[in-house]
Amino acid sequence: MPADLAVIGLGHLGLPLAQAAVTAGIETIGYDTDPRPVAELAAGRPPVDGSLSAPELRRMLSAGFRPTTDPSELGRVRTAVICAPTPLGADRALDLTAVGDAARALATRLRPRTTVVLESAVAPGTTESYLLPILEEGSGLRAGHDFPLAYSPSRLDPGNRTHGCGNTPKVIGGLTPACAEAAAAFYGRVTDKVVRARGPREAETVKLLETNFRHVNIALVNEMAALCHDLGVDLWDVIRCAETKPFGFQAFRPGPGVGGHGVPVDTVGAHRPLRLVELAGQINERMPQYVIQRCATLLNEHGKSARGARVLLLGITYKPDLADLEASPAPEIAQRLMELGASVSYHDPYVPDWRVRDLPVPRVDSLYDAAANADLTVLLQHHRTYDLQGLAVKAQLLLDTRGASPAGAAHRL
Repeated sequence: MPADLAVIGLGHLGLPLAQAAVTAGIETIGYDTDPRPVAELAAGRPPVDGSLSAPELRRMLSAGFRPTTDPSELGRVRTAVICAPTPLGADRALDLTAVGDAARALATRLRPRTTVVLESAVAPGTTESYLLPILEEGSGLRAGHDFPLAYSPSRLDPGNRTHGCGNTPKVIGGLTPACAEAAAAFYGRVTDKVVRARGPREAETVKLLETNFRHVNIALVNEMAALCHDLGVDLWDVIRCAETKPFGFQAFRPGPGVGGHGVPVDTVGAHRPLRLVELAGQINERMPQYVIQRCATLLNEHGKSARGARVLLLGITYKPDLADLEASPAPEIAQRLMELGASVSYHDPYVPDWRVRDLPVPRVDSLYDAAANADLTVLLQHHRTYDLQGLAVKAQLLLDTRGASPAGAAHRL
C-alpha cells in the first residue's frame, strides 16, 4: 500500500517526525532494520524513554501509521527522510554506519522524483560526499536531476511542551534550488515555517553550530558554578539577575553533567579541530567528578567518610520528567561513589530498574524515609514530582546539583 512518507529510523529522531506527519494527515510508514522497536510499536507499546506516550502511539496507529522492517515499502513513497542515529565513535567522529545502511536500503528501491532528506546529525559535507554516492550508485539515478536531495537538521527538544515539530522552524538545504523547493513542499505540511539555507553544507553546519552553542555555554556556566562555590557566591541568584538583561545574554544553568542525544562535535575534519568545543567538552566531562568531590567534602564536614556512607541519588534521567537515560551523568556518579565505598541507592519515578556496570542499584520506594536514613541525598535531576522543601527538611544532608531547592534549604552545586 503506497504512502506519502517513509521515516527511516524509528528512534528519538524519527518517531517525532512520524508523529507530526501523521497528525498532519500524511500517510506514513516507519522503517527500521531492527525488528524489536518495530514489533513494539506495532503492538502499541511506546518506547521506554518516554518520548511517545501510549495514547499518542495509539492515535498514530489508528490514523494509519505503519512500522515495518520490509525495505520493499520504501519503493512506494513520495518522500523518504533518513533519521538514523550517528553516535560518536572512538575517534570522536560521528559514526555513519546506520546512515549508510539506511541509504543502501533506500537506494535499490528509489524511484525518480522521490524526495530524499537526511536529518541525522552529520559533519558538513556528508550529504554530498557520503550519502549522494550511495544513493546514486544503488539506484542508477542522479541526485538533483532524477530525484531531489536535501539536508534538514533535526531540532528536537524532548519533553518541551511549548515547541514541537509543528511550530519549530525547519531549516532546509537542497542540492539544487529545485531540491530545496521539493523538500520545502513536504516540510511545509508539517511545520509552520521553512527556512531555506544556501545548500546542504550550510544546513549541516546549522546543526553543528546549534549543538556546540549549547555545550559551550553549559561549560561556561559549569565553570562559573565551581568559581562561585569557592567565592561563596550564589550562582543561581547571579543567573536570575543576569537574565533580566534584554540583549546579549541567554541563561544557561549548571548541572552534574551534560546528557542528551545532541553530542558536541569538536572535529569536522582531520585538519580543523574546534578548540573551544574541545575545551568545553573537557569541562563538562569533569562535572561528575566535581559532584563527587562536593559529596565527599560535605560528608567530611559532617564527620562522615564516603566509605560506608549511605548515598541516595534523586533523578537519574538526563532531562526532567522524561524516562530517557541517554548520556545521563548519573551512572558515572553512582560508579564513582561505589568505588569510594559508599552504599548507593536511587529514586526516580520514571525508571523502575537501574543497573550500573551490570550491577543492580537498589531503588527506594518511600522517598522521605529513604532521605531521612541516607547520610547524603543528591538531587541529580529535578522531576516535577519532587517536593524539595519537604525533602530538605527530611534529609540529613541534601546536595542540589540543579539549583532547584529554595534558597538556604540545601547545599547547591
